[in-house]
Amino acid sequence: MKISLLFLFVLALYCCHAQDSSKQKKPFDGMDLRWINGQNRQSNFPLTWKDKNGQTLLTGVAYLDCYFNYNTNNPLDNTHTISSTIGRHKEFTLNLASLGIETNYKNIIGRLWLQTGQMGSIIQDQDATVSRGRNTSISNLKYIREAAAGYHFNKWYGLNIEMGIFMSYIGLESYITQENWNYQRSMVCDFTPFYFSGARIQAFPSKQFKTELWLLNGWQSYNSWNNSLGIGNSNYYRPNENIQLVANFYIGKDSRENITRFHHDNSIVARYQNKPSAKGISQAAFSINTHYGFQYGNGIHKGEQYMTGFSIANRIWMHQNNKALTFRADYIRNPGLYLAFSPSPVTPNAFTEAIAQGRKLDIWQLTATYDLMPNDHVTFRFEYGYRSSSIPYFAGNRGTTSPDGWLGTPVGNWQPDLQTKDGRFTVAINFRL
Repeated sequence: MKISLLFLFVLALYCCHAQDSSKQKKPFDGMDLRWINGQNRQSNFPLTWKDKNGQTLLTGVAYLDCYFNYNTNNPLDNTHTISSTIGRHKEFTLNLASLGIETNYKNIIGRLWLQTGQMGSIIQDQDATVSRGRNTSISNLKYIREAAAGYHFNKWYGLNIEMGIFMSYIGLESYITQENWNYQRSMVCDFTPFYFSGARIQAFPSKQFKTELWLLNGWQSYNSWNNSLGIGNSNYYRPNENIQLVANFYIGKDSRENITRFHHDNSIVARYQNKPSAKGISQAAFSINTHYGFQYGNGIHKGEQYMTGFSIANRIWMHQNNKALTFRADYIRNPGLYLAFSPSPVTPNAFTEAIAQGRKLDIWQLTATYDLMPNDHVTFRFEYGYRSSSIPYFAGNRGTTSPDGWLGTPVGNWQPDLQTKDGRFTVAINFRL
């Protein structure tokens, strides 16, 4: 770990003395990457402030995402379970509202995004590291979606050094649902982190390639679990604008018991048709994302707790890219409950009993999504999803909270209603400026 910190320091000093004073080169220059799964499709940014010379000072950003979801199991407590994207049933829900500013003025890197909404209660509220010691709190940090400060060096095609709170680099799909081809994320992406606290170096040694080195407090945590930092690496290769290859890695000790965690994912995204002016099929592309991760230590032997899975999606754009239809299939095997969601706060239940009997958790998910996109800033999304698990895992009709669905109601001998299958219909609207 000390060697890694020293490497960051030496590289920063080197870049300070090795800047290229010639015309700044831009990575992926001339490539239209807005079609890629997990990327922002905006082509213009109306909330932009420029100086008298036309150089951009600040770019304002605004995002709002709302949904209505119906679970076919019709759970009594209106709780849709086993998802970091969708948490409620038969209700209109503000999923994410976010405002921010970004700047790259005179090579300064600055970002501050604020957030509120349901996803924060699903994701950020689970961070247990804020209970370690004092001067830590979830109450203020969870409203910061991303905040970073850094500097851009004119070395190669760019080299950035930053520190702060970042969106996670693990997985293909984004925290921002508008950037994904489907509303509900794949299970392999849902089981992996959405944010990190730490520092990173982004290096662009060529026009087509980006590599990143990360030093992190831990796996989806604002603070650290112990006295060891996590280490990450992310690599993107785009030989042209029609293909993207990605390989990501993480290793760290992410528990009070110093359990070692390793995670790795690969993805390929390829566009096989591009006729943007066509009134029929204007674009078509597919994405494949695979994951493998495990943890061991403190009595957990290698091979006991691991996760592996994949997600395959195909998207077809129509009518000059104003409409799109996406089909996705994904699968996850998680026999040791590595990173698994808890289906209910009430235990024991059918899930915990199945695990105690040695039964393994396998999940299949099928998703169909239809998007109406009148412009780059608004999306109307209609989606159907079906999930099946090898053991009872999803909320059933009687819910997963209490006999009447309210917190605080005595549970007694009541058991959560867990089922092996569920379906849902989701309608979502979002805008982004």
